[in-house]
Amino acid sequence: MSIRERLSGNEATAFAMKQINPDVVAAFPITPSTEIPQYFSTYVANGQVDTEFVAVEGEHSAMAACIGAEAAGGRAMTATSSQGLAYMWEMVQIASSSRLPIVMPLINRAISGPLNIHCDHTDAMASRDCGWIMLFSEDNQEAYDNMIMAHRIAEHKDVMLPLMVCQDGFITSHSIENIELIEDDIVKEFVGTYKPAHYLLNKKEPIAVGPMDLQPYLTEHKKQQAVAMENAKIVIKEVSEDFEKMTGRKYDFFEGYKLEDAEYVIVCMNSTAGTVKETIDKLRELGVKAGLLKIRMFRPFPGEEIAKALSNAKSVAVLDRVPLVSATGGPLYEDVVSGMFVEGINVPTINYTYGVGGRDVTVEQIEKVYADLQGLKDMKEPYRFLGLKSK
Repeated sequence: MSIRERLSGNEATAFAMKQINPDVVAAFPITPSTEIPQYFSTYVANGQVDTEFVAVEGEHSAMAACIGAEAAGGRAMTATSSQGLAYMWEMVQIASSSRLPIVMPLINRAISGPLNIHCDHTDAMASRDCGWIMLFSEDNQEAYDNMIMAHRIAEHKDVMLPLMVCQDGFITSHSIENIELIEDDIVKEFVGTYKPAHYLLNKKEPIAVGPMDLQPYLTEHKKQQAVAMENAKIVIKEVSEDFEKMTGRKYDFFEGYKLEDAEYVIVCMNSTAGTVKETIDKLRELGVKAGLLKIRMFRPFPGEEIAKALSNAKSVAVLDRVPLVSATGGPLYEDVVSGMFVEGINVPTINYTYGVGGRDVTVEQIEKVYADLQGLKDMKEPYRFLGLKSK
């Protein structure tokens, strides 16, 4: 029987970490993720977990400590946001290239400058090709559920890659919602015990972690990482199916909302999906066949599956919660249209930058996107901003 509770996204994430009871948590505070190690350190102090909590001097050290713990054979976790992820960027690359399945909640926040502590996805998108699996969470329930599934995915023998669980800073991380928690013993059984095949403290098998890797080998090792990321698609599907059997909550690579017969479709991630769903319900009453494709699994990117799901639409809008500074589309847009191109699907698809720095996203703004899609006659203006004050 599930446990009904009211928790913020950060509380739900920390509670999942408590239930998982990792060997090591190394962390440094940064808004809006600070509450996660704060709550978890309370569990440590109260003896509710036997985790070794390491209060480090910075995020670079936090990831370095997690790398050391994982390499030694332990299960390690941390949490961060924004500049914290940027500061640990060097170690983020080393974690994935060393095939260490660290799990890290990433509470999405704008990266400076100028200084801003509120939500957009700049931090995640800046690290999207660092070799980490990336799951996005619409609400507190999904953030909790993704955390429970994370180690089963990352530690699978065919994957062995680190994993980020993303949620929107303040919008979900600090907002309290009703949530269904799983009993501790069921979580423990579902997650299982981490038993790495190779680790530094195994005296029967001396190994090196992170050695020099020059021309004769690096390409092949990067290919192995790519294969592991492809394998993650299979594992994520299997773990999600097992999770559904356990809880009744269904997760896939993405969620379609009134997508089957939709003529005008928005593609987005995280909390914005809730606003889009409300707008769709309103437009459906007016006879507009609006739909949503909400991406949960961003890395590995399910390009083929997304392309097929969008193939019957008349027009599509991809919403990127990042500043558009490349003179082309945002990262989510580029991945979506690339997948469509490869599959030979030609649906007019436009891109919006929106919600940067935590700016509110309203039903009225989403209605404007659907209105634009209904009136889309050409692709002369594919890259747009949503909610600009000048507009």
